Amino acid sequence: MMSGATEIFTVKKVGASQTGTATDTLAVEEPLEINIVFGPTEKRIKKKVSVTMRTPGNDGELAVGFLFTEGIIRTKEDVLRVTSDTLNVVVIEVREDVVPTIETLDRNFYTTSSCGVCGKASLDAVRIKSAFTPANNTSTFQADLLHTLEQKLRKSQQVFSSTGGLHASGIFDRQGNMVLVREDVGRHNALDKVIGTALMNGNLPLTTSILLLSGRISFELMQKAYMAGIPIVTAIGAPSSLAVTFAEECGMTLVGFVRENRYTIYAGQHRIVQP
Repeated sequence: MMSGATEIFTVKKVGASQTGTATDTLAVEEPLEINIVFGPTEKRIKKKVSVTMRTPGNDGELAVGFLFTEGIIRTKEDVLRVTSDTLNVVVIEVREDVVPTIETLDRNFYTTSSCGVCGKASLDAVRIKSAFTPANNTSTFQADLLHTLEQKLRKSQQVFSSTGGLHASGIFDRQGNMVLVREDVGRHNALDKVIGTALMNGNLPLTTSILLLSGRISFELMQKAYMAGIPIVTAIGAPSSLAVTFAEECGMTLVGFVRENRYTIYAGQHRIVQP
């Protein structure tokens, strides 16, 4: 039985003292095809940009966030309308003056739920120039508030609480208040949903925000945060070496292992104010 983001399966559970039939709730993973409609009014072109494996929900925001973090759209005004052709297809129609490059649209890359960089020709292709510059951002965050973020994120993960199988991205303000959270089976999808929602609500750039990721910090997540102007990226898990290098090059703050009253600052420690 499936309901939105979760599906119930009949399973056999084996334990040390007993074995039996039970039901288990799992996070849904389905493909989402993202299409873009662009070009002059008299000759509009519809083209498939990507297919990503995602958890259903906030599909429009995911698609908008993806196009933004890929540098295809820049502002809320670039988007004319968001529609769904079918259950797993989202179509983003953009303004006539939004002219994506052929190279961008002809990547035709398949994105798995665990890797947002797969299929790109080179790392240089994803070092997309942002309209915002986190390096010039002087926002700071009180160190003692870092310890409160994980619990707030967990309490907001409704699907994770029933499945244990979803990632989350949460946006907090400088006082440690949760502003926005999204879940998905893919780490990059959860962040695209957050950024897409912020874009459509007119809240970009997120220059006074702090981002908390439920898992590890990879390069593509840092790149997406960079595109949204987020100066401070934190995560419950560890960063990759390339994520740290990217943070250093872009003047961003990166903090890992934010859990159990501890954390590790890998880059940009000047933004974390110690008591």
